[in-house]
Amino acid sequence: MGTVIMHSAVSVDGFIADENDDVGPLHDWYFSGDTPITEDGDQRYDHSGAGSGFKVSRASAEYVRPMWEAIGAIVMGRTLFDLVNGWEGQPPSGDHVIVVSHRPKPEGWHPEASYHFVDGVTAAIDKAQELAGERTVAVNAGEVGGQILAAGLVDEVAMDVVPVVFGSGRRYFGSIAGQHLLEDPHLIIQGDRVLHLKFKVRR
Repeated sequence: MGTVIMHSAVSVDGFIADENDDVGPLHDWYFSGDTPITEDGDQRYDHSGAGSGFKVSRASAEYVRPMWEAIGAIVMGRTLFDLVNGWEGQPPSGDHVIVVSHRPKPEGWHPEASYHFVDGVTAAIDKAQELAGERTVAVNAGEVGGQILAAGLVDEVAMDVVPVVFGSGRRYFGSIAGQHLLEDPHLIIQGDRVLHLKFKVRR
């Protein structure tokens, strides 16, 4: 099975959004560079809203590009799905999306998209690994990500640390309880207005 990586952009005080689910400057680095994340400039889902697509620093592109290309499936919670309307059936990376939710997929919502709704984090990872095969399973940080980490199902934690302090908001690890040890970071890359870190989860 592929590696399960929990990932998100995060403030230096550990938040992935404010209390109103606004990410503020956390994603600015995705659009402030001169290097497309994909070599051909193809942007399957343009989050900029300006048609400019993802353009980052060269250092960030050399990190993000192979990471995104390796993703086979994304696991997300229902809150994020509702906020972004499931990226309109076009996730920024990977071929499949698994949504952890007690509610089914909205009727008639993008039937062509490989989106699967499951009730529970263990079922979500099982389905994601089945669909991803040897490719990476990317878990969005937040409440669901924290639950997956607490269940012992995360292999690595990846953080794109942005130099901003939120003070309060949506925590990277959600409301996770107890202590969970990580190894020393095995990857540290400084981009423009972002620091990329990866930690293996200590077993």
